[in-house]
Amino acid sequence: MAGPAVSVIIAAYNAMPYITRCITSVAGQSIGQEALEIIAVNDGSTDGTGEELERLALEFPTLLRVLHQPNSGGPSTPRNTGLDHARGEFVFFLDADDYLGPEALERMVAMAERNGTDIVLGKMVGVGGRGAPTSMFRRNQPRTDVFSSRVYWTLNPMKLFRRELLERLELRFPTDLKIGEDQLFVGPAYLHADGISVLADYDCLYWVEREDSGNITLRTGGSEPRLRFLPRMVDLLLEHVPAGPGRDHLAHRHLTVEVQQLLAHLVHEPRSEQEKALARLAEVIAPLWHDGLADRLSAMARLRLHLVRHTMLDEILELVRFENELGRSGVATPVLVDGGRAYARYPYLRDPSRDIPDDSYDVTEQLGVRHRVTRAEWRGPSLDLAGHGYLHRIATEDVTTELVLRERGSGTEYRLPVTHTATPGLGKQDDEGHYLYETAGFEATVDLTTAGEGGRLPDGLWDISLAIGAQGLSRTVRIGSKRDRSVSAEAATHIVDGDGEFWAVTLYATKPYGNFTLDIGEHKHAVPPQVSVSTVRWRPDAPAELEFAGRCALAGFPDGALAVRLEDGMGGAAVFPAQITPSDGVFVVRVPVAELAAGLWSGQLRLGDWAWDLPPAPEDLVSAKWRRHGLPWYAKPATDQDERFTLRVARTDLLRAVTRRLKP
Repeated sequence: MAGPAVSVIIAAYNAMPYITRCITSVAGQSIGQEALEIIAVNDGSTDGTGEELERLALEFPTLLRVLHQPNSGGPSTPRNTGLDHARGEFVFFLDADDYLGPEALERMVAMAERNGTDIVLGKMVGVGGRGAPTSMFRRNQPRTDVFSSRVYWTLNPMKLFRRELLERLELRFPTDLKIGEDQLFVGPAYLHADGISVLADYDCLYWVEREDSGNITLRTGGSEPRLRFLPRMVDLLLEHVPAGPGRDHLAHRHLTVEVQQLLAHLVHEPRSEQEKALARLAEVIAPLWHDGLADRLSAMARLRLHLVRHTMLDEILELVRFENELGRSGVATPVLVDGGRAYARYPYLRDPSRDIPDDSYDVTEQLGVRHRVTRAEWRGPSLDLAGHGYLHRIATEDVTTELVLRERGSGTEYRLPVTHTATPGLGKQDDEGHYLYETAGFEATVDLTTAGEGGRLPDGLWDISLAIGAQGLSRTVRIGSKRDRSVSAEAATHIVDGDGEFWAVTLYATKPYGNFTLDIGEHKHAVPPQVSVSTVRWRPDAPAELEFAGRCALAGFPDGALAVRLEDGMGGAAVFPAQITPSDGVFVVRVPVAELAAGLWSGQLRLGDWAWDLPPAPEDLVSAKWRRHGLPWYAKPATDQDERFTLRVARTDLLRAVTRRLKP
């Protein structure tokens, strides 16, 4: 008999009342109970958890197995016990406090099978104030690995594992650790997995913070437990990951997350323990550190690691205090601008007695960029843009902001000047009003006939950016994602007239980020599908006037440019402009046939070099009749052998007409 698709392993210790919701969330999975087994290991609970598990086992007798064991002091032993009994193709570890979204396992198994991956991360959602990791869940990743994604930033075991991987590696949770045991299980699994999937478009796991803050992963404190598992993780990287960008990518997590957490506990310990722990931490991280890592790290992380590597205990204690205060204040740290670089005024900046290098404070590349587009309007061949842009914490002095057009394929770039405008009070809503940006506004005109260094901007996809500059600093950022409501994000195609040449330009917002791009030359937004001619009829109140109707989705074109052009095949031609209703794009072209010379007329709807065939005449469309100089004339719509509209205009042959009437 085939085993279940998924074994859900739950380590439970004093998990009332959370265990009930945990179990029932698995029982209600859309994948179906026949595809599941739940192995709940009661780790010596004293609050009735064991009894509740037995009750639930009676409710779900074919689904839930309950194992009881003496308290082991941590989640490793009960998880290992569950894994020893698992029969599923996949294993999912679920903490007794947490619960699953109804379709979580079905979606995760499907992703693993579809992509042939060994591990699937399902999106996590914090509940009750508990923070959940987010950086790896920004988009679905059908197949990735630990080096080209952010999956290493979540090392908890609440994931879907292919059991064959775990057994092949003989992976079990270490039982000699109070904290970090999950990293020593998940880390090797990541490194040896044949592909990792990330399911980011469904809330799979609800990560609950208990009201008593009794979660196992939240209640273990002190630096000593962290100094027991961190060296083993460093050894794992040194043994299994060659030196280079891959190792640096993984080391980044430990040198930031683990080091910061350890120092936060260190400050509460006796001085003698602080000194020993700091010396040990400096020793542990030394094999991972090299100067090239600095570019991956924030200034705060660089400063923190500099102090650790040089065992500067008093400075570390002050930095932790500073960070805590910074987190409470809601005001970003001021910066010093010098020589085209920005340095955060963290503790001991340029303190000669400490001799800490400026690089540890350099936030130039980390400066936040704030921008907004408040106007994007066309005037003939010119696009008028307005808005504001500034560098966070940098006063708008000596402003050098420019507009940048960059062609996506070739990389060709043009920089256009902007007019700097006043923005009084800008910034007062942020940082408690500590920073103001009084001259952050810009106005720019992109004249498509001259933007290419005095010539026409060539065909292509031109991404629009703003090179925001002040006080010798400059950062370039795409614009359009932040815009006023009056600035549309819908693609809008304009036909512009450049010295008698018509060409199409579309301003549109990219997906998913919403930044503005100019499509010149119909690379993504063709003109023909945006115009159609649907009907032809005689105008009811003017029986000698033919009426063509259609719809035009173009945002603009030169006056009179959209028109029906008729030709008689003998050199005669006539043009009739469309009359368009801007609100809905419906247009009408009226052709007074009484003004046409005799002949067989055919034609098209034209807009520059673009052309659309006129619709065939309906079979029941009768002829129009009128008198010209006292003589009868007629116009008869028809359809030629190629299903094209034709119009015969002629003087009535009176003799033939009389003869037809006299025939019996």
